[in-house]
Amino acid sequence: MTWIVGHLLAALIGVSLGLIGGGGSVLALPILVYVMGVPPKSAIAMTLVIVGTVSVLGLIPHWQAKNVSFKTAFIFGSATMLGAFLGAKIATLPVITASVQMTLFAVMMLLAAVFMIYRSSQSVAADENLAFYPQPVCKYCWLWLMTEGLGVGVLTGLVGVGGGFAIVPALVLLGKVPMKKAIGTSLLIIILNSITGFLGYLGKVPLDWNLMLSFIIAASLGTIPGAYFAQFVPARKLQKTFGYFLLAVATVVLVQNRYSSQSSKVSNHDSARMVQRSLRAKPYLGKL
Repeated sequence: MTWIVGHLLAALIGVSLGLIGGGGSVLALPILVYVMGVPPKSAIAMTLVIVGTVSVLGLIPHWQAKNVSFKTAFIFGSATMLGAFLGAKIATLPVITASVQMTLFAVMMLLAAVFMIYRSSQSVAADENLAFYPQPVCKYCWLWLMTEGLGVGVLTGLVGVGGGFAIVPALVLLGKVPMKKAIGTSLLIIILNSITGFLGYLGKVPLDWNLMLSFIIAASLGTIPGAYFAQFVPARKLQKTFGYFLLAVATVVLVQNRYSSQSSKVSNHDSARMVQRSLRAKPYLGKL
């Protein structure tokens, strides 16, 4: 039953990608961790594979419509790929616990949710201009582009978040890429980030390859109804609804993570008390 529920939810990853063109990573990780019982570090590595593979389906129509800037993807993507690999290597360090990663993931979800709700409430259409984005003041915008790319990549490697909500405005405002082409280019960059981020985890964490494959199939099938229904529901309304959904999921992740941390502390405290009791009992056992 858990397997069935998990894969039905995995189809929502594809539905999300089909409806709004993103949101796959913020759904995949909680499903793997809290439904399928995969350890967080392994789940993040698996999320990179699942979302990166499914994003290829989203890239194809943009590529056919010539809405992908390969030059910009190479420039910006080189920084994000380096950041993703470094983020994955940092995540495998002992000091970065699963609790730290899940907390950071929840914070990123909250930021993405607030951004989506704010954007959907604006009177200006996102396709027309980006008046609601903070305008950069820089002399060398390409340097800002590379810097932000490195930061987005590190977050991708650390918590498995694709970073599409940060990549698109960076491409438009800093890279001077038109909105439609920025969306297609961001999908290519997310795919590249997923590859390098996964390579950073490879060999460091256990992976369930069969589960990854079945999740990829379920999510890929979900893109079909997602793309279909996207024709009938306004994009602004979809973003607002999804934003509130992210708020709810982020809250659950924070509460669950805090509860797990408290349980772990109580367990460690109880273990320490048992060790102390055993040490106190040894002198009396010796006398016997």
